[in-house]
Amino acid sequence: MCGFAGFLSPSGAGDERLIGAMTDCLRHRGPDASGAWMDAEAGVGLGHRRLSIVDTSPAGHQPMKAGSERYVLVFNGEIYNHLDLRAKLEGEGRAPDWRGHSDTETLVAGFDAWGIAKTVSHAIGMFAFAVWDRQDRKLTLGRDRMGEKPLYYGWQGQGVDRTFLFGSELRALQAHPSCKAAIDRGAVVQFMRYGHVSGEQAIYCGLQRLAPGCLAEISLNHPNTVVMPYWSAVEAAQQPKTEASPKETVDALDTLLQDAVAKQMLADVPLGAFLSGGIDSSLVVALMAAQSKQPVQTFAIGFREPRYNEAQFAARVAAHLGTQHTELYVEDADLRDVVPMLPDIYDEPFADASQIPTFLVSKLAKANVGVALSGDGGDELFCGYDRYRQGAALMRRLEAVPGALRGTMAAMIQALPARVWDQALAPLRKVQTGKEPNGQWMHRMADYGASASTDVLHQKLVSRWRSPEGLVLEEREPQCLLSGQAPQSRGESDAERMMLLDQITYLPDGILTKVDRAAMRVSLETRAPLLDHRVVEFAGRLPMSMKLHNNKSKWALRRVLYRYVPVELIERPKMGFEVPVGIWLRGPLRDWAEDLLQPHRLKDSDLLNVELVRRTWREHLSGRFNWGLSLWNVLMFLSWQRTAMRPS
Repeated sequence: MCGFAGFLSPSGAGDERLIGAMTDCLRHRGPDASGAWMDAEAGVGLGHRRLSIVDTSPAGHQPMKAGSERYVLVFNGEIYNHLDLRAKLEGEGRAPDWRGHSDTETLVAGFDAWGIAKTVSHAIGMFAFAVWDRQDRKLTLGRDRMGEKPLYYGWQGQGVDRTFLFGSELRALQAHPSCKAAIDRGAVVQFMRYGHVSGEQAIYCGLQRLAPGCLAEISLNHPNTVVMPYWSAVEAAQQPKTEASPKETVDALDTLLQDAVAKQMLADVPLGAFLSGGIDSSLVVALMAAQSKQPVQTFAIGFREPRYNEAQFAARVAAHLGTQHTELYVEDADLRDVVPMLPDIYDEPFADASQIPTFLVSKLAKANVGVALSGDGGDELFCGYDRYRQGAALMRRLEAVPGALRGTMAAMIQALPARVWDQALAPLRKVQTGKEPNGQWMHRMADYGASASTDVLHQKLVSRWRSPEGLVLEEREPQCLLSGQAPQSRGESDAERMMLLDQITYLPDGILTKVDRAAMRVSLETRAPLLDHRVVEFAGRLPMSMKLHNNKSKWALRRVLYRYVPVELIERPKMGFEVPVGIWLRGPLRDWAEDLLQPHRLKDSDLLNVELVRRTWREHLSGRFNWGLSLWNVLMFLSWQRTAMRPS
């Protein structure tokens, strides 16, 4: 796990000091070593910060040249099957004289022997890279299949200063003097809806992210970036379904997961795992324990609010598996300490409140290990979220009602003030502390009921502000994969459709961004065995009955897990990695939020509807509404904007 940055400039302007300034911004991603390489005549510079995980010797330092010296590579991530690739190179008589045993050296040797695209298609791993072809004078960028590792790029500057910039985080691009990017107001609208900027768009004009599963080529002779997919999550999800028996399926999944976990346990530093006590993390830890000679080190976060606390369940699973378990309970002081750090940790606006415990558990783990495995991906691949089951059930009911009537009924429900519904439903629907009141819930259900399609319903289910154009001044919402650019359906069920949409949006842009930035802040490498692309493709071939069976989610994963962990330690209502953000904003974070939401500060932002934000804040403080998630988006943006506008 590392960080890199670089530039390609027609003027050839720049030197190693400039590369150093860009990569110094990424020191947290790679505190162990730094390196730079430049060809002034070609106008290209590459810089790297290293977090030493595999082959911690100088033989693994970057930028790294191929044996032929044709390619120069900077790389972030891990190639889990690199020893297999080495053996293949040696068997073909195409291996170089190895200098060390790093996966970076294996990767660049593969480029020499097979070319970039073929090598990447053979690689199992998480990665982002930039490689300069000295022969063809061409730059290639690459990103892993599921989007675990970030990669930003874009042209900046004018005239002789026009420069193509790229790097692991936006801050590295901004360290180059040609980068003068302004905030993209359309991206802000999108952020307010989802809590993250989605797809290939970045928060700044003229900069973007390389899509998962893609390579991008650029040269000074052909300055328009050519993006080429080498793998598709959509195609993986829309494969023909297997006809294997349930036992054959579970046996095959068990074997595959054992191999995925074993490959991701390869490291030259201490290794552990995050453990929530849920299905996904418990399964990863169980498979680690089954293949480890030493007790696995596990780490968990707890909350004082009982309905959000999973630490007790994690402790029971840890005890059964005999792990060396460490837990930390989040206190008010932790919140006040971490929240001001979030804009710098994430480098771009990001608003999933579980980013706080994710950072804290990463910090907890880093004190003991250099690598931590996680259960990320299980929900999106194996139908773990309640919204898949509930959304599909709702769509079945809605399809029996004419569309015009749905809209009329929704309008009638929303015409009654929320306080009226609060009173009417009070005897029928008990509201738990921290959850939304009855009136707010009724209005939300009416909005869902007006959905014309599964795609529209899904977008509403994942939206924090369902009408963000009214929140961001004078700007329309751009189209993205969840609005106008969704992949064509191939007859998948409603639940499968929502899972697919999450796999290509929420998973890379939300979950994986959250984990990458939080862990990299403390220089911890995280790995997700369930996102091994072989597991993703296996999940895509499973019929829905192997994922949702008798109203039980993750059926196949559960069957594998129960071979290692007793069912009674796992079977309970799903909690997810939720945090009580609504409660926090009325309690320990109220002063921080009030400061950011002052009318003059909102006006200074020059982007948001001041009256709408203030009304939402007042309603939340009243207790009649729970706008915690919506307000978190606003607060995270304002906090980030204040940091981004601060003079450097």
